[in-house]
Amino acid sequence: MSREDSVYQQGMSLIQMLFTLAIVAITAQFAGPTYGVLVEQQRRQVMAEQLASSLRNARTEALLRHQYVVVHALEEDWGRGWQVILDQSGRGHLDHDNPVLAQRQGNTHVPIAGNTPVKHYVRFNPLGEPLLSGGAFQAGTLHICQADSALSHYQVVLAKSGRISLRSDQAAQALCAVA
Repeated sequence: MSREDSVYQQGMSLIQMLFTLAIVAITAQFAGPTYGVLVEQQRRQVMAEQLASSLRNARTEALLRHQYVVVHALEEDWGRGWQVILDQSGRGHLDHDNPVLAQRQGNTHVPIAGNTPVKHYVRFNPLGEPLLSGGAFQAGTLHICQADSALSHYQVVLAKSGRISLRSDQAAQALCAVA
C-alpha cells in the first residue's frame, strides 16, 4: 500500500459514523427529560431566593426610612412577580402615586402560593414588623411549588417579628394544588 492510500484510510467509514450517531441519539433521548427537571428545579430555587431577598430588603427599607413598605403580588399572583412600594398614603399598592422601590417579574412556570395572611401582600411598619392593613400582626408562608402538582419545594417564612427565612423542605402542600 502506498503512502497516499494510507492517508485516505484514516477517516471514518459510513458504518462507524452511523453507529456514533445512533449512540448520540440514544444518549440525548435519556438526557432530555432529566435536563428539563434540572431547569425547573433551578427556576424554583432562584424564585425562592429572589422573593426572600425582596422581603428582607423591604423590611430594611421600612426600618431605614421609618415608613411603611409593602411588597405585593402582581395581579394578586406571586408567580407573576411582585412590587416593593413605599406606602406614603397608607393605601398600599392601590395608590399609584406611592413610589415603587423595586419590581421583579416572575416566572409563570413557577407557581407561588401563600397562606391567607400573606396571600397577596406583606406590609412592614417603620419598626420592621409585618402588619396587616387592619393593624394585626402578619405572619405566614409563601410556598414555591412544583408546576402541576401539590408539592412545595421551598418555603419563604415570615415570622411575626419580621424575620424572613428560606427553607427547602419538599412536602405535600394543599395550597400548591390550586396555585
